[in-house]
Amino acid sequence: MKMSKGQMGRRLLGLAVTGIALATSGAAFAELGQPAEWEYKLQGSASPIMDEITTFHNWLMVIITVITLFVLGLLITVVIKFNAKANPVPSRTTHNTLIEVAWTLIPVVILVGIAIPSFKLLFQELDIPKADLTVKATGKQWYWSYAYPDNGKFEFDSLLAQDKQPRLLGVDNEMVVPVNKVVRVQTTGADVIHSFTVPAFGIKIDAIPGRLNETWFKATKTGMFYGQCSELCGKDHAFMPIAVRVVSDQEFAAWVETAKKKFASNPANTFASANSSASVGAAAQ
Repeated sequence: MKMSKGQMGRRLLGLAVTGIALATSGAAFAELGQPAEWEYKLQGSASPIMDEITTFHNWLMVIITVITLFVLGLLITVVIKFNAKANPVPSRTTHNTLIEVAWTLIPVVILVGIAIPSFKLLFQELDIPKADLTVKATGKQWYWSYAYPDNGKFEFDSLLAQDKQPRLLGVDNEMVVPVNKVVRVQTTGADVIHSFTVPAFGIKIDAIPGRLNETWFKATKTGMFYGQCSELCGKDHAFMPIAVRVVSDQEFAAWVETAKKKFASNPANTFASANSSASVGAAAQ
């Protein structure tokens, strides 16, 4: 059965509309600080550093695309213009000063154009401004513990919650921070190397036993933002998510008072400690 031109055009139009809808929905879900289906780009930004990372990423994509198209054009030109049929008598040219200077200088200029914004971005990531809040994140097998030394020195564990959405990202106790405040995150590991990563904030730093690393972010949007351990840390590596809830200053102050009472008597969650002991015992066996 053959389709008419009109039917084919309507079908192509429908496919195009579906594609646009999928892309739009993916962008909308990306703003929630979690992975989206069919996502082909970085997660939606929720911090100034992530804004810079996205800009740098897009700049690199432009450079890569131009280089790829240029090389493709050269290959097509060589195949068509310099094949044996078009040149029965091959040229014996061995040097071309202009071309040799160009293929030396142009890559240097491209690398400098990449290096300058790259070094600037690295400096911004590593130069931690004066912090409004410090949170210590300790990676354990296989969950995270968060300590708030500036707000009453309480600590709690954050474990994967099977009954919460999104799947494999929801936790029982989220890390809570205020919006538009500089948050310094100190990381360490209690057993093996972990990695604290939240894509929407543009942060990724290893949590190493016996060492204190630190990074920072300034969340510009309220809501829930998710990450995961990005280091292969053991059998339950895929089940230690990071959930950060960004709230207003008033909500954060109220949460701190509640958290002080909730975690005052037992800063380390009893279930998490028992789970860790069980894991160590199983490993010993």
